[in-house]
Amino acid sequence: MTQRTVVVLGSTGSVGVSTLELLSHSEEKPRIRALTAGRNVALLAEQALAWRPQMAVIEDESALPELRDRLNGSGVEAAAGRSAIVAAAGQGADWVMSAIVGAAGLEPTLAAARAGSILALANKESLVCAGPALLRIAKAAGAQVIPVDSEHSAIFQVFAPDDQAKVRRLILTASGGPFRAWTLEAMAEATREQALNHPNWSMGAKITIDSATMMNKGLETIEAAYLFGMAPEQVDVIIHPQSVVHSLVEYADGSTLAQLGPPDMRTPIACAFAWPRRMAWPAPGLDLARVGQLTFEAPDEARFPALRIARSALETGGGAPAAMNAANEVAVHAFLDRRIRFLEISAVVEETLEQLNDRGELAAGDDAAAVDWALSVDGAARRLAAQVLSRFERIA
Repeated sequence: MTQRTVVVLGSTGSVGVSTLELLSHSEEKPRIRALTAGRNVALLAEQALAWRPQMAVIEDESALPELRDRLNGSGVEAAAGRSAIVAAAGQGADWVMSAIVGAAGLEPTLAAARAGSILALANKESLVCAGPALLRIAKAAGAQVIPVDSEHSAIFQVFAPDDQAKVRRLILTASGGPFRAWTLEAMAEATREQALNHPNWSMGAKITIDSATMMNKGLETIEAAYLFGMAPEQVDVIIHPQSVVHSLVEYADGSTLAQLGPPDMRTPIACAFAWPRRMAWPAPGLDLARVGQLTFEAPDEARFPALRIARSALETGGGAPAAMNAANEVAVHAFLDRRIRFLEISAVVEETLEQLNDRGELAAGDDAAAVDWALSVDGAARRLAAQVLSRFERIA
């Protein structure tokens, strides 16, 4: 078996840590070319000493002296800064895990795609903000994009790309978050602590709030449409509180195929690394008898307007998805800071999109300037969202 070369972008985050754990189980024993991190210099150095990549890169340039000290005598080159991360991503490794969180992951992800690497994609912003450009760039370079989000990985595993015309729709499953059964009146008074109390998953604060508003499924709807070439009306969301069925594909002959498993991110990472084969690792099994029952219900867009807002952004196209993502980040952070109420998160996002659209600021850019264009839309949306939310702000 040929030893592949690997780059892990965002190696110190949860997906990056899980990726390295899985690679340790691989019979192939891949060769790590580069590991990158944002600020966690201690963990990055620990990983580099264990894996001995050619390079370890920390985005925070002030941490470079400490990284060099920790790697002294190891033979691992230490580097720092955004340009060094982009260079590491674009060096042409066989397989690149894109797990940098936020807009910071966009430029390295596009660099990996341009280099023709197999791209294991865990960075939502790359698809939401510049999905069509990313996929065109990857195709032109001979790169393959394999999704790592559990929902998109589930679809990827049961999607027939050679018979796409026979796919009727994609169905993304959602846990429903902490407010699945709450009334709209109760949600209006929801606290920060209640919104962060997710019933199934332990996640960071921002993504947990996105689950509570269901904006995470809005973002995933956009990603799925781009990844699998589906029209907006061909991507649906269904509430599935047990989080066992990770998503489904419905075909024209009436067959619906689903991928099931315990809620564990290591499974989609393993799929992305080994595809089209399967990788043996100590994976947790699925005990359906113990689960007992699987239930499903339609989402209520009156209580969760983020789904409607995201579908509208997808239909508008151009910079609308990027602007929606940016405005949502601003609004979520304002809610976490107790400056706005829970239901006002979606209100801020929707008003921001309406104003940007009225101004004609959501036109698409070209592929050559995909990063600059996406960041420009992102910046404009953040500035406007900050103005919009000032009308909702309150004293905590």
